[in-house]
Amino acid sequence: MDILVLLKQTFDTEERITVENGKVKEDGVRFVINPYDEYAVEEAIRLKEEHDGTVTILSIGPSRTEEAIRTALAMGADEAVLADDESLFGDEYTAAKVLAAMVKVRNYDLIIGGNQAVDDGSGQVAVRLAEELGIPHISTLTKLEINGTEVVGHRDAEGDVEVVTATLPVLVTAQQGLNEPRYPSLIGIRKAGKKPLTHVTAADLRLSPEDLTARTEIVETYLPKPKEAGRILQGEMNDQVKELVHSLTNVEKVVG
Repeated sequence: MDILVLLKQTFDTEERITVENGKVKEDGVRFVINPYDEYAVEEAIRLKEEHDGTVTILSIGPSRTEEAIRTALAMGADEAVLADDESLFGDEYTAAKVLAAMVKVRNYDLIIGGNQAVDDGSGQVAVRLAEELGIPHISTLTKLEINGTEVVGHRDAEGDVEVVTATLPVLVTAQQGLNEPRYPSLIGIRKAGKKPLTHVTAADLRLSPEDLTARTEIVETYLPKPKEAGRILQGEMNDQVKELVHSLTNVEKVVG
């Protein structure tokens, strides 16, 4: 079984986010595999161990992304491809186009990605990629079973479980609870440095500027306002209700 894993490098979730001149400051920040993608890597390796085959990591990002990729290789993935050409960086639309170009030149039975990235939280890239490839997808999986060419996915459905079936090839996305990612072993870390890591450019992928033009624009990046102490309303109930409505409408402006 040939499995492709979509991987993004993101801030460590324990890092303190700082915005400077309208951009998130990256100096001194620790980067890791996006946690949802880590579930995807683990699931791919488990399936490889069960069904034999290969696991290939596909990623888009700057050269520092190599660190996250090497971690995935140390966990047990076989090889990786990194699109680190800056002209390939854009929005979710761009990422799906780039990944589709990377996928179309490879053999695959299954594509696994994280349900979302913890930095932007859009949850769009994997679904867009499935659309680009013309294959079905099953999202937010908490359990995955593969029997021959049949795929059975148990997905999180707002506190309930929905069971969905499909046929290979298919794209699935991993949700928390799908598995418990392993720690790379010392031997795995040593082997990771010798595993193939290919770098690709826009020219390699034969993508035009039109293919790479972002469809969205970030207007502003800012931190949420510091939380203020709550207020306890006093007086008769009717007066409290009036004060609450006035505050929500004219002060907090959360009610139109």
